This record gives sequence, structure tokens and C-alpha cells, in this order.
Amino acid sequence: MRIVLGCAAVLALACGATFAGQAKVDAKMLTGKWEPAPEKVDPKDKDKKPAAGPVMVIEFTPDAKTPTAGVMSMTVLDSGKDLRVDGKYTLAADKLTVEMRLADKDIKETLTIKKLTESELTTEDSKMKQETLRRKR
Repeated sequence: MRIVLGCAAVLALACGATFAGQAKVDAKMLTGKWEPAPEKVDPKDKDKKPAAGPVMVIEFTPDAKTPTAGVMSMTVLDSGKDLRVDGKYTLAADKLTVEMRLADKDIKETLTIKKLTESELTTEDSKMKQETLRRKR
């Protein structure tokens, strides 16, 4: 359960994207599957390796009538167990609001999109923590 809550927190931190300095994000670029970017390791530190953990994939699917809103799903695979959490999202300018239900808890988080490209998505949460995702191929 700790892993699931941790992944939900990562999702809340990671869901969003924008170009720096722009007030509006292209909602079409958010559509698709995203995964956490691998941790960067200093080449001088030969003993340190990137942390291995559960595999997480976040998918954004826009609503046919409103491209700035839609459904999202987070799938976490850990030790052969597959967990899926569904929710919804709304995009307004550079603010991404994510809502989901995990166990008996409703989770709602508004993220600021810092960067969005074809391959990278960076967001910042209310605690000023940044998270980077990369598009899953």
C-alpha cells in the first residue's frame, strides 16, 4: 500500500506540462502515455546506480468534446502485481488539475506545467517540488 500511495504522490507531482514563459499549454501534446524520467547519475560517482522501483505509466485521454479535459489512468507494476487507478484531469492555461480516488481517499492536486515538449513533461506541485516525465514509446 505504501508503494501505491507513493506512486499516487508521484502522479500528483508529475501530471502536467508547459513551455516556460507561456501562459497556455497545447492540450494535444499532453495526450498519450508518460513514465517517470530516469534519475540522472553523476558519471563521477561510479558506485551510485539509478534507483530501481515499481514501473509506472500515466495515460491522458482527452474528452471528444473538450480537449482540455478528459480521463487519466495510472498503472503501476510492482513485483508482478498490476494496479490501475483511474481519474480525470482538467487543463486551464498552465494549470493541470488531477482528481482520482485511491482506496477510500479522494486525491485532488493542481500542478503548474513548467515544460512540455514531444518527449518531456515537467510539472511543479504546491510544495514547489518538480517532477519530470518522458513520453513512453
